[in-house]
Amino acid sequence: MEQSRTVSPLNGSVLVLNRFYMAVHVVSVRRAMVLLYRELSEVIHVENGHYYNYDFESWVDLSQFMASEESCNQCDWIRSVNFSVQVPRVVRLNYYDKVPKLTLRFNRRNLFARDQNTCQYCGNSHALSQLSFDHVLPRSRGGKTTWENVVCCCLKCNGKKGDQLTKEAGMKLIRKPFRPRQNPLLTVKLNNPKYEIWRTFLIGGSSLAQDVG
Repeated sequence: MEQSRTVSPLNGSVLVLNRFYMAVHVVSVRRAMVLLYRELSEVIHVENGHYYNYDFESWVDLSQFMASEESCNQCDWIRSVNFSVQVPRVVRLNYYDKVPKLTLRFNRRNLFARDQNTCQYCGNSHALSQLSFDHVLPRSRGGKTTWENVVCCCLKCNGKKGDQLTKEAGMKLIRKPFRPRQNPLLTVKLNNPKYEIWRTFLIGGSSLAQDVG
């Protein structure tokens, strides 16, 4: 029997705040742990509705206590031979006070996330290997590569539409393409209970628009 693949907790995501508790980026757990170990950041953790700050050593100590309690259903763990460390959800940079220029990047990954890996013509969800993207108004007719003119579609529908208008191909969009108000991948993360703490630092959906891991 083929063994199921397990996703390493090191590949999860961590919200990064600047020194003033403003969300500036999302990084992998692996990167967040390096920042924490090098004393470049600290963990922001919620306990009974209150927020606390932990450096690497105090976070390891707290993790040992929480591991013995086994009270966190949404927690992930980095386990070694000698001890286990709970995966942090938010870290704060100790020396960084800038806010990066916010740009919503148009790329395949963000486009698929906006359309939820669903073909915008047939309405079926597909694996990434079976997805492509389509210019609603073909480029040969002046269509541009923008959020408002490109949609996720399956390979079958992509081949059927080809270099035609939807009406000419006898096809219809299930939803008009649009420019997202925030990073689509961030929206996906916020729908996961594991990242509920992020909402505190992303009030109003947040304008954070950096790549999300």
